[in-house]
Amino acid sequence: MTLIMGIVNVTPDSFSDGGRYVDPDVAIAHGLRLRAEGADILDIGGESTRPGAQRVASRVEQERVLPVIAALAASGALVSIDTLNADTATAAVAAGARIVNDVSGGLADPAMLAAVAATDADLVLGHWRGPSSDMYARAEYSDLVREVSEELLARVEAAAAAGIPPSRVVVDPGIGFGKRGPQNWETLRGLPQLAALGRRIVVGTSRKGFFSDALGAEASVARRDLATAVTSVLAARDGAWAVRVHDVASTRDALRVAALWSGEHPSGDEPREGTWTP
Repeated sequence: MTLIMGIVNVTPDSFSDGGRYVDPDVAIAHGLRLRAEGADILDIGGESTRPGAQRVASRVEQERVLPVIAALAASGALVSIDTLNADTATAAVAAGARIVNDVSGGLADPAMLAAVAATDADLVLGHWRGPSSDMYARAEYSDLVREVSEELLARVEAAAAAGIPPSRVVVDPGIGFGKRGPQNWETLRGLPQLAALGRRIVVGTSRKGFFSDALGAEASVARRDLATAVTSVLAARDGAWAVRVHDVASTRDALRVAALWSGEHPSGDEPREGTWTP
């Protein structure tokens, strides 16, 4: 069954839950709760990448995330670090993270690919066309799915050239990154084509603004979580290896129902690809 990556934002300004988990003890408790609810991976972030967000110093980012990563990894959780910074990635892996999740695909920090290559961590490469401060400046496509596919493959090749074998690489089509509302839906419709690339795929739709196309701009968090669970099931159907969500329980339930509908056993005991040990 598709894995669930639970989001732990140790930030004051993330778009959905900024400030709720900025205290390390609160963030750790939240991560443990997500794990108990069924998260296979805990994705810890210390810098917001919401549209318009400004960068923070990697020192500040590390002060936020490293105690959380160390505690959650020590509890037995499989931890991912959500970062654009190579030095944060290195420090996070040393603290116990087994996956580096870079929404920029290694473009924001030219040292990122070499830094990850020097570890045994897996690497998520996101599709990205520029920083959050100018998120939509390059949101122009003539053939969106083809261009996203080609740009992701280019980042996989760059990772391989840096010494990261394809078996350690996951790709993320970057829902909400450099894509306006309808372009996100087009990207999701193109997931079968992206799956044909032969790489593991992470899909992150959770609570994102493009849901306003279906729900209206003022939709509650609960309604966005329901929409997230629906898109997570559809992403799983179209080949997603993992889905990244804020509300783990609703997505877990939706995936289990979909698995039973398909005649699968939703035990979560299936073998999981990767160099880490869950």
